[in-house]
Amino acid sequence: MVTATTTPHCGGPHSARPGGGRRTRITQDASGDRRGQRRPVQSPDDAPYSRPGPLSDLGSAPPPPVGPDDHVRGEGPLVVVYGDYECPYCAALEVRLQALAVQVCFRHFPVRSSHPRAQPAACAAEAAALQGAFWPMHDLLFGDQGRLEDPHLWARAERLGLDVARFDAERRSDAVTARVREQFRGGVRAGVVTTPGAFAGGRLYAGRDPELLARLDG
Repeated sequence: MVTATTTPHCGGPHSARPGGGRRTRITQDASGDRRGQRRPVQSPDDAPYSRPGPLSDLGSAPPPPVGPDDHVRGEGPLVVVYGDYECPYCAALEVRLQALAVQVCFRHFPVRSSHPRAQPAACAAEAAALQGAFWPMHDLLFGDQGRLEDPHLWARAERLGLDVARFDAERRSDAVTARVREQFRGGVRAGVVTTPGAFAGGRLYAGRDPELLARLDG
C-alpha cells in the first residue's frame, strides 16, 4: 500500500483537504442509465453527505450530494465510489460491489500521474452516456484495463452500437472534459487522494479497505 500526501495515488491510504464542490451538468436521458432519474437514498445512515461525522473531523468537505446527473445503479445502501478505469483495485472493488445488494454511484477520479489512459477512459464513459450507454461502457472499460488506447475505445463504442463519430467528438469535447474534472475536484475536496475512494454511511473508505465490504456485506 502506497502512502499518499497531496498527490492522488492508486490503492493507498488518504489524507484530507478542505474545500467545497461545484458540479458541471450535461443533460442526458439514457435508457439503462440512472442519470436524469432521481433515486431515493435508503436512509440517513446510508447517505455519505447527510450528516457530520468522520469527514468533519478530518477537516474535509462532504462529497457533493447524489443528484439526477449522477450515474447510479443497483438497489440497497448507497455507496459513492470515486474510481479510475486504469486502477486494478477499482476494478476489483467493482466486481465485489456487483455481487452485493447495494446502490452504487460512480464518479471519476483519474490518477493521471500513474495512469495516463484513465482520463481518456473517463471521457469515453461520459461520451457513451450521452448515447445512453454509460454502464455498458463502464463495464467494458473495467473488464479489459490493458486496452484503453483510442482504437480500443472506438472498438468498444462500435460493439455497443454507438455512433462512433459522435462518440469520438463528444469524448474530446469541453463539456465532457469539464464534467470529469469537476468530479475529480469534488473528490479531492472531500478527502479522496487514492483510488478507489468510497463513501458509505458517512465515512470515507480509502484504497483497499476491507472494512467497506464488511460493512456492506453485514
